[in-house]
Amino acid sequence: MSALPQPSADALMQSARLLERIEAEIETAGGWISFSRYMELALYAPGLGYYSGGARKFGPGGDFITAPELTPLFGQALAAQVEQVMCASEAEVIEVGAGTGLLAADLLLELEHRGRAPERYGILELSGELRARQFDTLAAKAPHLAGRVHWLDALPDTFCGVVVANEVLDVMPVHLIVSRADGLFERGVVMAQDDAGVRRLCWADTPAQGAVAEAAGALALPAPQQGEYVTELNLAGGAWVSAWAQRLVRGAMILIDYGYPRAEYYLPSRASGTLLCYYRHHAHGDPFLWPGLNDITAFVDFTAVAEAGFAAGLDVQGYTTQAQFLFNCGVLDCLARRGPQESADYIRAARAVQRLTTPQEMGELFKVLALSRGIDTPLLGFARGDRLHTL
Repeated sequence: MSALPQPSADALMQSARLLERIEAEIETAGGWISFSRYMELALYAPGLGYYSGGARKFGPGGDFITAPELTPLFGQALAAQVEQVMCASEAEVIEVGAGTGLLAADLLLELEHRGRAPERYGILELSGELRARQFDTLAAKAPHLAGRVHWLDALPDTFCGVVVANEVLDVMPVHLIVSRADGLFERGVVMAQDDAGVRRLCWADTPAQGAVAEAAGALALPAPQQGEYVTELNLAGGAWVSAWAQRLVRGAMILIDYGYPRAEYYLPSRASGTLLCYYRHHAHGDPFLWPGLNDITAFVDFTAVAEAGFAAGLDVQGYTTQAQFLFNCGVLDCLARRGPQESADYIRAARAVQRLTTPQEMGELFKVLALSRGIDTPLLGFARGDRLHTL
């Protein structure tokens, strides 16, 4: 951890306040909380959590860079899929977790270029700081379309159109599951004294119970090879998809994130799980370091997400890599519009597309899943290279 940049004094004070909140919750709960609850507090506690505390998160000055931060070509290609779904449902879009607002601006401008600007573009965003950034981004990049954008505090009662969620599922709170020779456990969080007498956040296991035990038991986890097998269980993701399924009258959900189908997620070699933290573009594995200042993520089990959608009545329309999806949606055609291939703008854009699509970068690790209702036409983003059979 010594290589990590040090937070400012103000940031450390905010983290300390969140730690007090977490400690109080642990005491109220009898001394132990699930990691899912800890992750929820660390990321979303009002005014203190990572996504609600006001710190800059996206871009070179933040903790990580998402695809829309790399290039507008990501949104321009995605617009082709959004347009197709809107034509088969309604001319409305809801983006969940819109980051800096760059994807919203890129989608709106490209859809306008195609003559298909949506009548309404909703952004479901819990962070007040990010809402302000999104407003400023749209005002700067697409001022003539900004009036079509509105912000939501909760899921709509009903919806027809397109739901876009880029890197949303990976930051939903996960339960940590531990499989050992003596049974199945859930790894949670306690406060305990270290050797120096300082009270710290620590891990503590308890026998898995209830819905967690049932869902984890159904996974047929690999036998522990070196004492234990640790992995994640994202029950919140399935519940979120089910909630959308109750509201989606006609349209599709386009879910983009890093992850695997179940057969690849729970490999024997992945015995320590996929949990990662990000701070100032440094990845590390300590979710207890500076609560509220780090992003905490886990890879997505896309089989579980697809099963949740199917069980709730949605059609699983397609599943493929981000690279194949972008190629199917015409990202190279969008690139060709950048002008002469020898121009500096074209070269920068081509490098960004390479990062989005090459297997050693984001092309293979990131996947795209489409869940729909009332859409009979095959979706163009999955016309070639569909991997539904792997789910």
